[in-house]
Amino acid sequence: MTRISIGQTNKLGYAAVIGMEAHARKSVPVDLLELLKLRASILNGCGFCVDMHATAGLKHRIPSRKLHAVGAWRHAKALFTERELAVLALTDALTLLAPDGVSDDVWQEAARHFDDGELGALVLAISTINVWNRIAIATEMQPPIDEKNPIA
Repeated sequence: MTRISIGQTNKLGYAAVIGMEAHARKSVPVDLLELLKLRASILNGCGFCVDMHATAGLKHRIPSRKLHAVGAWRHAKALFTERELAVLALTDALTLLAPDGVSDDVWQEAARHFDDGELGALVLAISTINVWNRIAIATEMQPPIDEKNPIA
């Protein structure tokens, strides 16, 4: 059971995150958005968000092979486009921030595929899913299982 509902206990803060989410949804193509959300959620160990974004990816017609391979994308590169690989690498770098930040190699590869505005939108989208992951993990949110959300 969820510990608390941030949306009820901290309405203004939650609304700010919703605003970031809305920006990400209108600024990043849905296929890239769902892939980066799934990848960050896997890295953070957020079961609620992994379930949500794998399910959303299927609804947005992202091939199931891609969705299954997101967890090991570096060993399944043939399944992804160069743009998708750049987004996954940037997601890894921003989610697992190293002491020196995002490497020039990762940034330059992303910059080959995206202009500055698109890069900024990706950074904000990756940052947003990391916020959602931390909210879901801290409050122990669980994937829904009911008539609307069956396991199979």
